[in-house]
Amino acid sequence: MEALRADMFEEICPSSLLPFRVGGDKWAGLVIRCLEGGPRRYSELRVPLHRVSPKVLTQSLRTLERDGFVLRTAYDEPSRRVTYQLTDLGRSLLGPLDAVCAWTEKHWDELLDARES
Repeated sequence: MEALRADMFEEICPSSLLPFRVGGDKWAGLVIRCLEGGPRRYSELRVPLHRVSPKVLTQSLRTLERDGFVLRTAYDEPSRRVTYQLTDLGRSLLGPLDAVCAWTEKHWDELLDARES
């Protein structure tokens, strides 16, 4: 699986402009995007989500897990590790998330103008 890029999300985070929230917080959609390629460790998620504090990222992951969108799996191997992956319910959000992203891109200037006024 390809590593997540640090520049995966632009500096001006579109999630802060969205009038829609996935999973109840503004970072959940970005977490879901990071997990769409398969299971990831917390440290992998921190790379593209470096602007999110560790505490807030942990809260987002816990909320997504509680709501059934993300599965947390702990492995008791020689060194303990934890992975996060989308459940079937979480995967079902990818289509609507694509639609929201397309809508945001289409209305980006309007959203920015509204925020600045």
